[in-house]
Order: sequence, then C-alpha cells, then structure tokens
Amino acid sequence: MKSNLLINSPLQTSISSSLNSPSSPTVFLLHQLQMTNPNVAISDAQSAIAMAITAAAFPKSIETAAAGTHGAKNIACLDAMRASSPTRSMSENNEEKKAWIIKHPSALGVFEEIMSAAKMKQVVIFLDYDGTLSPIVQNPDQAYMAPEMREVVKNVAKYFPTAIVSGRCRAKVYNFVRLSELYYAGSHGMDIKGPSSRKHKKGNQNVLCQPAKEFLPMMTEVYEILLEKIKGINGANVENNKFCLSVHFRCVEEESWNDLADRVKSVLKDYPKLQLTQGRKVLEIRPTIKWDKGKAIEFLLESLGYANSKDVLPVYIGDDRTDEDAFKVLRERGQGFGILVSKVPKETEAVYSLQEPFEASYEFSSTISHMEAINVAQSLANARIECG
Repeated sequence: MKSNLLINSPLQTSISSSLNSPSSPTVFLLHQLQMTNPNVAISDAQSAIAMAITAAAFPKSIETAAAGTHGAKNIACLDAMRASSPTRSMSENNEEKKAWIIKHPSALGVFEEIMSAAKMKQVVIFLDYDGTLSPIVQNPDQAYMAPEMREVVKNVAKYFPTAIVSGRCRAKVYNFVRLSELYYAGSHGMDIKGPSSRKHKKGNQNVLCQPAKEFLPMMTEVYEILLEKIKGINGANVENNKFCLSVHFRCVEEESWNDLADRVKSVLKDYPKLQLTQGRKVLEIRPTIKWDKGKAIEFLLESLGYANSKDVLPVYIGDDRTDEDAFKVLRERGQGFGILVSKVPKETEAVYSLQEPFEASYEFSSTISHMEAINVAQSLANARIECG
C-alpha cells in the first residue's frame, strides 16, 4: 500500500489520466492490482533468452567476449548482440522470472520502504533518457518525451537535484527534455553541464566536465568513415553523440548483424584509442578512458557537495547495460540504489525494478505528492508555532 501522506495533487491527477489512457490500459489495471498486492508484477515479462538472466550473459565489451578463431569471434559477437536484445516470450509462471522479481522487487511495491530510507536525507535523482523517460522507438530521432513525463520530471527537480545521464549527446538530450533546471550528462557522462541557476545551493555553482575533450576531432573523423562503411546494410544508422558514436541495428535483419559488426570493427583497427561496447540494439564507439555513467554520477555528487556525505540518498533509474556502471557505484558506496526499467529478467546491480516508463512517472508522482504533503504539514506546524 502507498503512504498515507499521499494527496491528490494536480500532478497526480495528470499521471492518473495518462495511466487511464487507451495506450496503457495494462499498466493502469496492473497498477490497481499492485495497490492491493505489492508482489504482483507490473507488466507481462516479454522475453529473455536463458543467458539474459546470468551475469556472464552480458560481457561489457564485444572484443572481450570474442575469443579464439575468427568464426568463434563472430559467434560470440552475434550472441552478445542477441543477448542485449531479447525478443522471445517468457511464461508468466516461469520460476526464473519469479525469482528475479523477488530479488529486484517493483519500486512501486516498496514505496514506503524507499521513503523511509529518504528520511532526513537529501535525495538526488539520476535518470537515463531512452527507455526510461521515453519509449524505445525504431527511429532514435523520434524518441520524444511525453508531456506528462516532462511535467513529472519538472516537479521532481523542485524538490531534488535532478540529472539526465544518457548515451546521447548532451545537446540532443536537452532538446528532447527542454528543462533548463536539470543537470545533463551526455555521451555516457563524458559531457556534463549543470544549470546556470540552481535551486539547490550546496556545492559548485558552475558544473562543466568533458574528460574526453581531446578525442573530439577523432570522433568526428570516425563518424564520417562509419557513414560510408555501413552503406549497403539496410536499416543501419550511425548517430553522432559527440564523444560517443552509436551504430543502431534495431532495424537491421539479424542475418546482417555479423556483417555490420565486422565493418564497424574494421574501422576501429586504425584507432586503438577507441573501444567498442554494446547497448540495446546498438554498437557504441567511445574513447578508451576510465569514464562511464558511474564516474559521471560520482562527479555530480561531488559537484553538489555530497561526495563524502552520509546525508544523501542517490537514486538512479535506467534501463540499459551502460546504466549498470551507475548501479554498481551506488551499491559500492552503500548509499542509494538503482532502479532498473525492464520487462525482462536480466542480471543487474539495481536493487529495485520498474517495467515501463509510465511506471517511472507514477513513482515520481507518488514521491512528489509525498513531499507536498510533508511541506503542507510543516507549514501547518510553523503556523501553530507562530500563533503560539
């Protein structure tokens, strides 16, 4: 059950309308079940190949996964590409899925536990974009954020320092979100900038970090080469994310995946300072520096003045393999927690789970309503003191 402090704010009404919309009746129905039974899964798990729920199934680097002969490398590469994009249905009664849900319970079902952990602490919110704030779409240029979600994030930022941490270039993420009060960490955290004016005054006033700045000319050069190299592979698309290049294969037939990976790797042979990693139906080229989303949130926490603070609760919500670095940092800090947005069971460093972007918006809405109720209670208490 949700906290008794929840109130019916205009924002909550907005989110409820979204959940009632024809586009998400399953979410709405299962949310009602969740209100009476926190162990109910929020949505049908779609699929997961067997190794998608084991730690070994997700090698962070394609080059690391590929060993032995050239044929073995191709098989390992193809397996890695499949593992990142499971499509096979899994039964609702699958024992592995049940075990996964117990291990990573829905954040909606443990809302009071989360709010209890947040008492007397400064909550800091970190959010991935694609698959977390927006749905995964065929065309990455059309991953638009719903107005309701934007309103939710805007209200979250009123109470908590809030950052978007994405593989997209910072400018592109900002154009999608269009909220100037947020922190933005693009290119998997290699391009960080804070708001010009801040509500939360602790820490550095001006936040700017580009640890891979020297690689920018090289990334531009490789981008042009890749555009030519992948011609002829139907559906392949290269996205320039400034300090990271993304080769999308979501619209590529599976029989062409090996060919695409070989072409990309052939380009990188001439650039030993670049590495190839993988996300959800995307091959990513980035500099070989020790920097990732985990390092980005450490930098942001330090910039906010919470590097060694015991009074902070960082919360990171994301859906992709690259978010695991951030989840791991929070586990190792022993502070805060990660929330994985995923419809399929998979190995993760996250503590909790959500299964749809709309669930993230509902979680935010509940948190905001909780904070609004606390503020109302505090105002009433102050008024009583003044009337003494």
